[in-house]
Parts: sequence; C-alpha cells; structure tokens
Amino acid sequence: MLDKVAQVTKAAEATATLRHTMVERQLRPFDVTDVPLLERFLNVPRELFLPESQAPLAYSDMAATVPGADGRKRHLLPPLVLARMLQGADIRAQDRVLDIGGVGYSAALLSGLAEKVVALECDPQLAARAKAGLQALGCDNVQFETGPMEKGFPGGAPYDLIIVQGRAQAGLETLFEQLAPDGRLLAIVTPEAGAGQQVVRFERQDGRAAGERPLFSVSAPVLEGFQKAECFSL
Repeated sequence: MLDKVAQVTKAAEATATLRHTMVERQLRPFDVTDVPLLERFLNVPRELFLPESQAPLAYSDMAATVPGADGRKRHLLPPLVLARMLQGADIRAQDRVLDIGGVGYSAALLSGLAEKVVALECDPQLAARAKAGLQALGCDNVQFETGPMEKGFPGGAPYDLIIVQGRAQAGLETLFEQLAPDGRLLAIVTPEAGAGQQVVRFERQDGRAAGERPLFSVSAPVLEGFQKAECFSL
C-alpha cells in the first residue's frame, strides 16, 4: 500500500514539474504575463482531459487530438495558443463565460478565473471525459452542456465572454446574440481574404457590434459546426 502511495505521489510530482516547465519555457517567453492565468496553467492537470495514451504528451507545445464517438475528433489548442487567447480575453472575476469545444481543459482553467463557466460540447464521449476531469478537480462553478456547438447555450445567456476553441468559418452570429450588451467573443477566423487565420476578439457595446481586434496569427482546424456552408451549382 505504501509503495502504491509513493508511486502516486511521485507521478503527481512529475506532472507538476512538467507543468512548471511548460509555463516557464512555452508561456512566459512568449508574452503570457497574466499571473492568475499562469497560476491556473501551473495547477490544472491537462492529462486529465486526454486519453491515457496521450498523457505523456500533455505538456508538449503541440495541439492534442482527442477521439470522440463515431470517428469524431476534437483538437485541443496548443498550450501557448490557448494561454494567449485567454489572456487576450481579459477575464474578470465576475464574468459569465461560455466555453465551446475545449473538451473540459479550458473550462477547468476558466473556473478559477471567472464566476461561472458553461462548457459546451456536441459529442457525448468527449463530454463524458470532460465531465470526469472537471469533477475530479472540483470545478463546481462549471456547468457542462451537450448540444450543437454552433447554437451556443441560450439557457445560460447572456455571457460576458464566449470563447470558441477552434477555427470558425461561419456560425458566429448566433453566438454573438448570446453576449451581454458589453460582452466579447474570441474565435479563430480569417478576417479578410489573404490575411491568414488569426485569433480575433469581437466586441459588443450597448448591445451592438463595436468592432473586432486581431490578437495574433495562428493555425487551427475548423471546429465542428462552424464550417462554411457548401455552395451547390447546377
């Protein structure tokens, strides 16, 4: 029994060291300076939200592909991309946040930064893993919902912040309507032809669109539900 406890303790210490290395070598050198955000990355085990086979890669600088039901896949953003995205969101302690497609990890990070988090996923298998991870961490202020991600979750609106964890070619209009009058929405989009993919922060002021601000360039797969509609011709 003591040997097993020692093994668990040793494993926990090892992953804590990996998280520290991730923060010091991936995040801080690339202008992630928000102290509460860095603390969340130090304290939230990313491996809880990945298949066991991918646990050794939990703190690499790459995106992680998580398999779901019926051949679905979800791509977790690389830690640096996610950290810069969350930093650009200017999260406040009183915020209500809708987190879309993050498979639980980003919701766990957000749970220590915002008042309330609604996490949305359309795949039941991915949702089950996410819920298990959030429960293990005691993230009591996270409400997990399963449904079409492009439709958001009107039952929890209005949101001060909506974060789309992937590239969106279309479908942001519905989410924008679920923002609070002075809310903000972050997604990876191509703002104009030839501009490439960028994390863009869309602003709302007094209930109206109030402009958009590109934050940094990035590349990510299109998130399920946010594909551009195909055009058919005769």
